[in-house]
Amino acid sequence: MLKGVKEKALSVRLITLLLGCSSFFLLSCGEDVEKAAGRFLTAAQTAFEAGRFDEAKAQIDSIKAVYPKAFEARKAGIALMRKVELAEAHRNYAYTDSLLTISRARVEEILGGGDGKPQRFIFEKDAQYQDLGLYYAPSQQLARNAQRCYLRATVDEHGRMTLTSFWRGAKYIHHHAVKVSAGGTFAQTATVDNTYESSDALAKTERNDFVLGESDGGVIAWMALHAGEAVKVDYLGDTNWATTLTAFDTRAIADVYELAQALQAIHKLSVMQDETTRRIAFFEKNEE
Repeated sequence: MLKGVKEKALSVRLITLLLGCSSFFLLSCGEDVEKAAGRFLTAAQTAFEAGRFDEAKAQIDSIKAVYPKAFEARKAGIALMRKVELAEAHRNYAYTDSLLTISRARVEEILGGGDGKPQRFIFEKDAQYQDLGLYYAPSQQLARNAQRCYLRATVDEHGRMTLTSFWRGAKYIHHHAVKVSAGGTFAQTATVDNTYESSDALAKTERNDFVLGESDGGVIAWMALHAGEAVKVDYLGDTNWATTLTAFDTRAIADVYELAQALQAIHKLSVMQDETTRRIAFFEKNEE
């Protein structure tokens, strides 16, 4: 019985739809198409002036879909569409610009150094060899940590963060991944093949780079949750080797992660703003 009721309701809906369509087509054939299409154009103009750009574009698109032979209305619709897209681009630019102002202020806050306070990060850039400079925590300067095994965090000006595993010992272990653990939880990087190996009279040295969101396997975010704690680090290679990462290191990694997120926001917004600027130039050129 329920099936019959549903089928009957469906039939009624179909009949209603067909009658509505028939009435629509009869109306379309019986009146001037330009006049009828003009209603969409008027609705689009009203929406445009009210700043409802998506609605305006939908009304303009309807002219071509419903009245393909209303050539004058379609021509006017194209001209209005250019105005809509230009106004929309200007609005998007202003919105992005306001977000950029907020994001830049956030980066300055994270960097610190205001009101006589020390900078939280060191910034290095060799203009001859580097397009982008790097930020890192003062406690993780290479010269101060050359003789130990640890994880070091750096981030470039676009927010691309790298976690570098440094290992130093009597024999190579050829590690290609690291695992961090504490309190029953852990995270592990992907296995990479970008190992840099070197040696001196005292020991062998290995290092690998793990990029946030690409090969770090969630280790960086895990570190942020354990900032200021000492955690276990396993170097995974031909021979596995374990050590303890200090609380200073986990804090440094978490701080760089915070900075990376803020710098990424600026970079993404800047890219969006550049694209919007090009769109505005394109639309304005077409207007000319």
